[in-house]
Amino acid sequence: MSSFADWLALREPADAAARSAELAGRLDLRPPLVIHDLGSGTGSMVRWLAPRLPGPQHWVLHDRDAALLDRAVATMPAGITVETRVGDLTEADLSGASLVTASALLDMLTAEEVDAVVAACAGRPTLLTLSVIGQVEISPADPLDAAVAAAFDAHQRRPVGGRRLLGPDAAGAAAAGFRRRGIPVATRSTPWRLGPDRAALAAEWLAGWIAAAREQRPDLDLGSYEVRRLADARAGRLEITVGHQDLLAGQIY
Repeated sequence: MSSFADWLALREPADAAARSAELAGRLDLRPPLVIHDLGSGTGSMVRWLAPRLPGPQHWVLHDRDAALLDRAVATMPAGITVETRVGDLTEADLSGASLVTASALLDMLTAEEVDAVVAACAGRPTLLTLSVIGQVEISPADPLDAAVAAAFDAHQRRPVGGRRLLGPDAAGAAAAGFRRRGIPVATRSTPWRLGPDRAALAAEWLAGWIAAAREQRPDLDLGSYEVRRLADARAGRLEITVGHQDLLAGQIY
């Protein structure tokens, strides 16, 4: 994979298929809407959600990477207005938001950062999608799958620059943070299902999964495992389920 933007493009169809349309359908918003999207990347959440919401809509896209935001602006759906803000997502100014959204973000944050996001979102509807939850199933199974999965989960919880990431614990921490504040929460299981029709994504995801496990557990001998698993993924011989969770807070019907 040549760039992070290319990875985002590869995963976008699987993300769109996995997100909970049912939770999105619970949003009862009165236009005009101002929607703040945290960790927007190249804008996949906007492309998925904007057609499901009434207009007019103004989207505020937040990310640390200005180049990704430039790509997002160039591919926005018709009929909406957009602005971009570059900076720390946990310190984003959400004033005036009708709705706050994020996708595949929480697991890259610490406990303190997740709580800061929850505190900033409190008082307005919030839709947080595709948080990884540490559930992976690969069929046919391999004896090393469990060890690789455990190493990957540990890698997701690793310390980075003095920050300890929450990884698969982040979705639960966010839900608990909203509930502590008296805000109702609904969650839905939203797994990726990667079969022969998504062989390219399955192979790319699997390569990253194994690389992270190897970094966490260099004692694991994954050479032959990696060769055979990637060959099977590229040939469409694997069925991979990667667990995620969507969360809707503040607007439960």
